[in-house]
Amino acid sequence: MLPALTARFLANIPSPDQGVWHVGPIPIRAYALCIIVGIVVAVTWGERRLVARGGQPGTVVDVAVFAVPFGLVGGRLYHVATDFETYFGPGGHPIDALKIWQGGLGIWGAVALGGVGAWIGCRRRGMPLPFFADAVAPGIVVAQAIGRLGNYFNQELYGGPTTLPWGLEIYARVVPGTSIPDPLGGVAVDSTPIAVVHPTFLYELIWNLLVAALVVWADRKFRLGHGRAFAVYVAGYTLGRFFIEQMRSDPATRVFGDIRINVVVAGVVFLAAVAYLVLVRKPREVLGDLPGDSTPAQPVPAAVGAAAAASGPENADPEKSDAAATTNADAAEVKSEPTEPEPTESAPTEPGPTESGPTGAASAASDPAPVPSGAPDEGPTGEPAGGTSLAKPDSGKA
Repeated sequence: MLPALTARFLANIPSPDQGVWHVGPIPIRAYALCIIVGIVVAVTWGERRLVARGGQPGTVVDVAVFAVPFGLVGGRLYHVATDFETYFGPGGHPIDALKIWQGGLGIWGAVALGGVGAWIGCRRRGMPLPFFADAVAPGIVVAQAIGRLGNYFNQELYGGPTTLPWGLEIYARVVPGTSIPDPLGGVAVDSTPIAVVHPTFLYELIWNLLVAALVVWADRKFRLGHGRAFAVYVAGYTLGRFFIEQMRSDPATRVFGDIRINVVVAGVVFLAAVAYLVLVRKPREVLGDLPGDSTPAQPVPAAVGAAAAASGPENADPEKSDAAATTNADAAEVKSEPTEPEPTESAPTEPGPTESGPTGAASAASDPAPVPSGAPDEGPTGEPAGGTSLAKPDSGKA
């Protein structure tokens, strides 16, 4: 009995009996739990990588406040837009388009609109979006891998029939206590498979983990920057998705005859990512040197700052620096030479002539001291004949 069960388990991968559990009236959905765990892993790992690249702690959490809701809405919008007939076609229920817990998130819409949210968050933090994208790239693809486990619990997004040893068993699920089919929220009637199919969710899960390892290796090896690590993630993911998507058997919008739309999108995005890697050859950026970066720069010693302030901006040019140094040296020599004080007359000021004449009038007007009566007659030059005046000099007080 045991060998038969072991052989059966090794031959196929069993699906979970159910993907929803109830705690009273509250449903606990495995798909939602996988999405939440993936977000936590992406934010935690992205935070560590951002800080290691020179970012401030808490930046990824702040940006995720915008990026995660935008990403969820974008992913759902893309899914509904590319599977329009399921919700709005004959027999569809438009209200089901809002039931995100039933699965259905398009990665292209999630990345596109999530990028808009990340751009808003980065602008508020003063951080360039490419720098942020490089830090969170491997965490995003690991979050996608964890999210694929939610498809496993929902028994969805699988491939065609297979006889390979790792084929996935699909069970019939019904609403408990009834015979009403419910593939997402029901419980398996028994463990008898109704089909054995390719586990495309598992193929993509493994591929995503390999892409994450590739991004980490390439980032360390080549010191990628300016969004190039994120481009490696996009190129790697779309390359695998291009082939895995063609193995899936779930309904999908088809274009150009009979090609699934996600195959076309994967091919176009892959070419765009490769082109970006080829065209952008910039080295890894330093966060403090980026325009608009709010990260505080390293403090400059006071002595260096004082010297730079004294020398002025002309020191940026070597020739101007030499000229400025010579000028400063000459000025220092001039200041160092002692200057002889100008002689000041300590003798009392002689009164000017009282006779008319240009010089005498000016002198008389400038000297307020009265000439005493009986003063000696002036000589021919205007000076007193008897020597200097005995009047006291003006003290400057009123």
